[in-house]
Amino acid sequence: MGYTSELGQRLTARLSLTEEEIATTAISVDEQLSGLLAAIHRRHEPASQIEPYAELVERMEFLASFLILPWDEDSVARFKRMKADRIRGGTMDLKIACIALAHDATLLTRNTAHFEGVSGLRFENWLD
Repeated sequence: MGYTSELGQRLTARLSLTEEEIATTAISVDEQLSGLLAAIHRRHEPASQIEPYAELVERMEFLASFLILPWDEDSVARFKRMKADRIRGGTMDLKIACIALAHDATLLTRNTAHFEGVSGLRFENWLD
């Protein structure tokens, strides 16, 4: 199962063609699930929560097919060095970059500009 949006369908199709091991980060899972949970909690009428709960289930099933790379001590140490070196970027983006670096992974992102300042990080955009 994958996303129902056009981009989600394109990503799912592209992922199915690769022979590389596919993973996501604990930070990416946090961001996705937090957004869906917030959408659910903003709706007070139970019937209006049906769609966002369905999206939550679909997203969890999709994410369950991936290895989830942890936010671990190596990632934290890299994050602290980036902050000390004043690497520009949002906190969550830098955390994702640190996890990718710690696991020698190539990061897939549409927001390549957010990661250009991270030395040594490999990233690709598979959607544009």
